[in-house]
Amino acid sequence: MGKQEASEVLSVGGREIRISHPEKLYFSEKVRLTKRDLVQYYLSIASGALAGIQDRPIVLKRFVNGAEKPAFYQKRAPEQRPAWLRTVTLSFPSGRTAEEIVIDDAAGLAWIINLGCIELHPHPVRASDLEHPDELRIDLDPVPGVPWPDVCRVALEVQAFLQEAGLLSWPKTSGSRGMHIYVRIEQRWTFTEVRRAAVALSRAIERRAPEIASSKWWKEERHGVFLDYNQNAKDRTTCSAYSVRPVPDARVSAPLRWSEVPDCDPAELTIFTVPKRLTEIGDPHAGMNDSHGSLEPLLELAARDEAEGLGDAPWPPHFRKMESEGPRVAPSRAKSKPKSPRIKMPLIVVANSSDKNAALAGLERWKARQAGVVEFLAPEDVLVDSMRGRSSTWTRVRVNLQHVPESLRPPQEAPDPDDDPTREWRQWSKEQARTRKKKPKS
Repeated sequence: MGKQEASEVLSVGGREIRISHPEKLYFSEKVRLTKRDLVQYYLSIASGALAGIQDRPIVLKRFVNGAEKPAFYQKRAPEQRPAWLRTVTLSFPSGRTAEEIVIDDAAGLAWIINLGCIELHPHPVRASDLEHPDELRIDLDPVPGVPWPDVCRVALEVQAFLQEAGLLSWPKTSGSRGMHIYVRIEQRWTFTEVRRAAVALSRAIERRAPEIASSKWWKEERHGVFLDYNQNAKDRTTCSAYSVRPVPDARVSAPLRWSEVPDCDPAELTIFTVPKRLTEIGDPHAGMNDSHGSLEPLLELAARDEAEGLGDAPWPPHFRKMESEGPRVAPSRAKSKPKSPRIKMPLIVVANSSDKNAALAGLERWKARQAGVVEFLAPEDVLVDSMRGRSSTWTRVRVNLQHVPESLRPPQEAPDPDDDPTREWRQWSKEQARTRKKKPKS
């Protein structure tokens, strides 16, 4: 154990919560924060954090070795858990089910933080109705190099558009580089319908602000700020309000008033400043549950888009192919057809790693070797992909050489590093598929 305390017991709302290894460092690069510090932070802002997760099933994203090490996702509720914790059983697109935790109070919040959940990932449904979301989620994800003011400009375009559709919206910083906007909706549409509304909204914003907004799913086609409509697909979660993010300065995904958006600075919203902010100004999202809007205007827009030839947008890779969905393949890998030729993007993979910092370090080494190439690259030509494995995330870094003269384009080399944690599993899956094909029918 060294000098770390084995555990300490907190009394939270009349319940005893055991915190194991409270002195374990969870942040150590730019700030120093222990597990105890994280628990105390969440208890200090419990009223705000609970508003975003209460009565919702929650995926446990566990950073058991701290914010600087890879996390893993745990959908299923731990077998060893307090008897007073609720669970519900969710079904997923794969056909599988999972019994997930539902947090009702500050004691439950402290309990999951003790498991290493630095950030909170609730589903957009209530425990009483798991098939009909009560939240439309708009995730603004800027490509590398896009300045923060552009994110704010797109957010304000979204607010104006939603107002025209008769919908109230609630912004928050993502705690990283982007912004999230939530809309409370009536619980009468399926996940598929909510996502359809999000696709229509994303395309509408792209038409309104084509220079800085993009609805394109494939990273090689994006520019500016991507409106990630697929965050509304079933089984997808985003960090909720007041979540601490695993970045060096311990930023928080902080709720904002719309009047704050033009001048806000995400770097000022950290674990050290947000509790005081909540005490002084209250929760900017406090009125979110007071009204639930209708998706009909957005679904009508989706129908008009479809009538004009805009089919469904690509779904995440683990979802089944939808009837109205186009080819689910990146343009750079698509086979050109005479009637609808597509330009293949010249992409190379630079790094694969379960450690994002190691992958980015590999990118810098590649840039140092390819100094003559780097000067031709635009910010959006560097694609940093957060890839989901079976239970963890890993980082893939690619470079799009579209702006590099063909004579100067370097060939694909072995990525550095080249640690793809899903490679072995994918190879096993392919072998299993080949075996099933060869097996004679009885």
